[in-house]
Formats: sequence, C-alpha cells, structure tokens
Amino acid sequence: MNFDFILQLIAAVSCGLAVTAILLLFFDIFRSIEVEKTINEDEYRRVPVVFRLFMPLVPNMMTIVRSESMQTTVQKADERLAMGGYDTAMTGEQFVAVKLLMTFFGGLLFILFLIAGRTMSGVLMLLCLTLYPSAWLKSLVAKRHLEILKALPNVLDLLTLSVEAGRDFLTALRDIVGRRQRDALNEELRRTLHEIQLGKSRQIALKEMSQRVRQPELTTVLNSIIQADELGVSIGQLLRVQGDQLRAKRFSLAEKLANEAPVKILFPIVVFIFPCVFLVLMGPLVAQALKSFGS
Repeated sequence: MNFDFILQLIAAVSCGLAVTAILLLFFDIFRSIEVEKTINEDEYRRVPVVFRLFMPLVPNMMTIVRSESMQTTVQKADERLAMGGYDTAMTGEQFVAVKLLMTFFGGLLFILFLIAGRTMSGVLMLLCLTLYPSAWLKSLVAKRHLEILKALPNVLDLLTLSVEAGRDFLTALRDIVGRRQRDALNEELRRTLHEIQLGKSRQIALKEMSQRVRQPELTTVLNSIIQADELGVSIGQLLRVQGDQLRAKRFSLAEKLANEAPVKILFPIVVFIFPCVFLVLMGPLVAQALKSFGS
C-alpha cells in the first residue's frame, strides 16, 4: 500500500514538473519575438507550430548537432528542406535539433505514462513525436513535387508562345512569373531569376535549381534547356515537345489516381460505414429478439 502511494506521489510530482516545464517553454516562446535574426517573420510563420514550440531550445542542441557524427544527417536534412522549399525558413541543423528535442520529450512522456500505468498511450506519444518531423518533411516534398508537376505544362506552353513570337527566354520567363499566382514552381523560378540578376549565368542558375528541387520532370526540362543553350538549338521547339510530354504524363497520373480511388475508399467503407449501417439496420431487430427471449 505504501509502495503504491509512493508511485502515485512520484507520478504526480513528475506530471507537475512536466507541466511547469511546458509553461516555462510557452513563456519563453511568447517572450522571444523571433528565433534567429537570419529568419524573417514571414518564413518563420511557415514553420509548423509543433516545431516552433521547440525552437527556443535549439541553440542548446547545436553542440550535438554540429558534431562530426551528425554531419551526414544535417546535410540530408538541408537537401530535403530545399526540395520542400523550406531551406529559407529552417536550416538542416535546426531541423535535426528539433527532431532530437521531440524524441527526447517523447521519451519523457513515455516514462510518465509508464509510471501512470498507461503504457500504450506512452508508446503512442513517443512514436508520434519521434516520427512526426520525418513524416512532415516527406509529405512536404511530395506535395511540392506534385504541385510543380501540375503547373509545369502551362508554364512551358506560355514560354513556347513567347519564345516563338520572338521574345528573349529570360524576358518571357520574367513576365510569366510576374503574372502567375504564387505556387511552388513560381517560387523556384523567382529565386532563379533573382540569382541570374545577381550575376550568375543562366546555365549555372538553372542547374542549381535542378539540384535544389530534384523533381524528375523539372530536372528533365532544365537539362534540356541547358543543353539547347550549349548546342545553340532553338528553345521554342524544345519547349513545345517538353510541354506535350508533360501534359501526357499529367493526364496519365490523373488516370492512375482515379483508378486507385475505389481501392482507397474501400477500407474506410468497410471499417467505418458498414458497421454503422449494420448497427442501424440490425440493432432494433437484435434488441427486439433479446427482449422476446428474455420475456
């Protein structure tokens, strides 16, 4: 009995300390206007709220993150953030530090839930906090690549018309980017045009864009433009062919997603809808049968 009381006391004290730590963390967040001076306010807002909760603690993790053993992980994080368009909002070191902090915090919650006798809840919290950063980044990259694939054929069509009408490639691209709504492709094109204005050659800027985004269809188009520049081939005909190919690929992707829809819908129908329908239809009959047998 005394042992159970001691366990309950330890659990209560641990929960109190955890709540106090969370309150102090929130106070530190609201007190700080920005995490680092290199991150502007607009980009900082793009970072998920869960990440922002741990941002004030990131400087304390830099000794671990900048160690030799973590350099490969940080480099991969930098590459993935660039592919997702978040390289200006968050560095690879910050992402890895937040990931370590979330894993550590998940371990603390697991211990607290384990002491309280809720092992499954603790395991669930640990898995969620540990896997969320990687899952978020993976979904971000996939979403951005799909957005680029959808927008690329239209941009190529406009470029083809402008170039075949006699306009310079960069001038036509600058006008198209200025008139389009902001999306993933527009952000990357704006960044590339800005780099060209700062003095980079067109080939180098396009090659860096390809290495940064790493979207297969966009990489193919950019490599073709670079080769056309080097060989002196007409860009207009090249853009027309690339646009037709991408439009056909986008159509086949839409067909594939449409064919996969019934299979994806089947699971929620069987798990959620069928039991509810069965309960509504058979529930009164079963209740009436039980009542009859009981009487």
